[in-house]
Amino acid sequence: MTSALEKQIPRQQDVQADELRKTLGQQFLQQIIDNSFDSIFVTDRYGNVLLANAGTGEFMETKTEDMVGKNVKDFVKSGVYDWSPTMEAIKTRSLVSGIVRNKHGVQQMATSKPLMDEGGDIIMIITNARDKDLVDQYIAALDKERTSVHRYKTAVEYLSEVDLENKEIVAESQQMRKIMRISNVIARTDSTVMLIGETGTGKEVMARHIHRNSLRSKEPFIPVNCAAIPHELLESEFFGYVRGAFSGANPHGKPGLFEIADKGTLFLDEIAELPLAMQSKLLRVLESSEVQRLGDTKTYHADVRFIAATNRDLKAMISQKLFRSDLYYRLNVIPISLPSLKDRTEDILAFAHKFLEELNRKYALKKQFSTQATQLLFNYNWPGNVRELRNVIERLVITSAGDILNFEDDSLVNSKTRLESAESLPSINTRYKGTLKDVIKAVEGEYINQVLTECGGRVGEAAKRLGIHRTMLYRKTIGR
Repeated sequence: MTSALEKQIPRQQDVQADELRKTLGQQFLQQIIDNSFDSIFVTDRYGNVLLANAGTGEFMETKTEDMVGKNVKDFVKSGVYDWSPTMEAIKTRSLVSGIVRNKHGVQQMATSKPLMDEGGDIIMIITNARDKDLVDQYIAALDKERTSVHRYKTAVEYLSEVDLENKEIVAESQQMRKIMRISNVIARTDSTVMLIGETGTGKEVMARHIHRNSLRSKEPFIPVNCAAIPHELLESEFFGYVRGAFSGANPHGKPGLFEIADKGTLFLDEIAELPLAMQSKLLRVLESSEVQRLGDTKTYHADVRFIAATNRDLKAMISQKLFRSDLYYRLNVIPISLPSLKDRTEDILAFAHKFLEELNRKYALKKQFSTQATQLLFNYNWPGNVRELRNVIERLVITSAGDILNFEDDSLVNSKTRLESAESLPSINTRYKGTLKDVIKAVEGEYINQVLTECGGRVGEAAKRLGIHRTMLYRKTIGR
C-alpha cells in the first residue's frame, strides 16, 4: 500500500512545478511587455497600478517598480500627465481613447479598455499608448497610399473606356523614320511636345509612343479629347473637386485629370478647342505645377508631362484672339508635324497589311489583297488618313465573299480622287492576255504583291527579299 507520505511527495512536486511555471510565466510576461514598442499599463478596478512596462516608465519619467501600487489619480495630481484615460474607462465602463501629454509636452495616443468578469464587474483596466508623432506619420502614410490607390483606380476606370487597339507606329517612309528618330530622343526628357497634323494621322499613337519610351512609362498615360468635354465641366474634370463642392457632385469627391496623370503623361488632344477661360487655368498649371480641387483650400503638386495635339492653325487662332499666345509658346516647346498619308505613300501598304492581319486574327480569316487592291491603295489620296484606311479595309474584309480582296464593289473605286487608270487594272482572277511583255509584267506584279503580303507591307524587307532597291520596288508597285 502507498503510504500517506508517498502520496504527499508527488503533490508537493506538482505544487513546486506550478509555482516554477508561474514564476517563469511572470518573467516571460514582463520581458514581453518590456520589449513591446507600445507603452503598456495595467491597473485594478480602482486605478491602482498592477503592471507597467519600460515604455510607460519613459513617458512618465518614473521607474516601473516605483509605479506599481500607486493610483493613477496621484500621477495626474502631481502633473506626471494631464489626464487619465484609465479613470475615464473605469467611470464610463467602456473603451476610452485620447491624447495624453506628459509634463514636457510629449504626446501619446492612449487607449484604455476595461476587462469585465461574468457578473459584469470590472476586473482590471489595460492601457496601451504610442507616440502621437508616429501615429500621425502612419495616418499620413495611409492617407497618401489611399490617395494613390484612388488615383490609380480612377485612372484604370478612365482608361477602360479608351480604345487601345492599333497603337503601334508604322514608319516605312523616310519622313516617318526621321520623326521616329526625333521622338525617341525627346521621349527621354520631360519637355512639352506639340503634335500637329490632320485628323487621322496618328497623333495619339505618337503621343503613346513618346510616353512608352519615356522615364514615366510605368506611370499613367491619360488621353483627353478637349473637344469632347462640355465647357461647363472642364474645370471639374481637369482639377477635380472635394466632397460637397457643388450639387450633384460625387459624395466622396473626385480627383481631376491633373492628379490622375501625376508622375505620368497627360495627352491633350484637340487643344485648340479649349475655351479661353480654361486656357488661362491650364497655363497656370504648366507654369506652377500646382493644382487645387474645386472647393478645396489646399494645393497639390502635379508632376505631369504634357503632350498637346491639334489639327488647326494655332497661330491663325492667336491672331483671331481665339487662342492665348503665352499658352501656345508654353506648349510649343518641341513641335512635331505628322505628314498626311498621301505624303507618306510607302507607309500605305504597311498599314494596310497590319490592319488586314489584325482583322484576320480577330475574325479567324485568311484574306489577302489582290494586285488590283494593292494598286488602288496606292492611287487613292486618303483624305481621312490612317483612320480612313483602317475603316475601308475593315469594310472590305467584312463584306467580301472570297479570300481575295479587291475594290470592285466598294464605293472607293468610284472616288474622283483615284487615278483614272486604276479602274482598268486586271484582277488576280483574270486570265493572262496580251503580249509576253504584258504577261511578264502581270506575273511580276503578282509576285511582288505576294512578297509584300508575306512581309506585312514592309517595303524595305520586301525589297531585300526581292533583291532590288526599295526605291525600285516602290516604282514597280505604283507603276503596275
